[in-house]
Amino acid sequence: MAKLRTALIIGTMAIAVAACSKKRPETLPPGPGVVDPGPAPGTDTGGTAQPGTPEHFKQNVSSDTIHFALDQYDIDAQARTILDSQAQWLTQYPNTRITLEGHADERGTREYNLALGDRRANAAKNYLAARGVSATRITTISYGKERPIALGSDEQSWAQNRRAVTIVIN
Repeated sequence: MAKLRTALIIGTMAIAVAACSKKRPETLPPGPGVVDPGPAPGTDTGGTAQPGTPEHFKQNVSSDTIHFALDQYDIDAQARTILDSQAQWLTQYPNTRITLEGHADERGTREYNLALGDRRANAAKNYLAARGVSATRITTISYGKERPIALGSDEQSWAQNRRAVTIVIN
């Protein structure tokens, strides 16, 4: 009788645990810190991007990235052209928020590059704000030299890594 009771209790507990467990989703979301890059800027996605989305932004601005000279954070003529196209798009979608990421090349200390990336992101923010984009819609973050897009220790790689990137937040 005790064996039967124990078997019933164990069986009931097993059914209860199985009923409470969650099914694993068929597709898992990306892990923390993993960003879906989406289509490359200028990639034709058939024009199906919904207005106001990150994909629509990438399709309709000249670039989401501006570049800087060595140890500089001033906005040059080419960066102004890119930021002007971004400002125009952002004024069309006033509820869209963005994050400006500041980056640096691998040279210099971690602290120096974080500060330089911050100045670059804020320079882009100030430029967009001067063009009519509300500063409350813009957040900035510096990654310094921690997130290079070009791996290499040459001027071509360093030039690609000295940048500010505009990320549209849904």
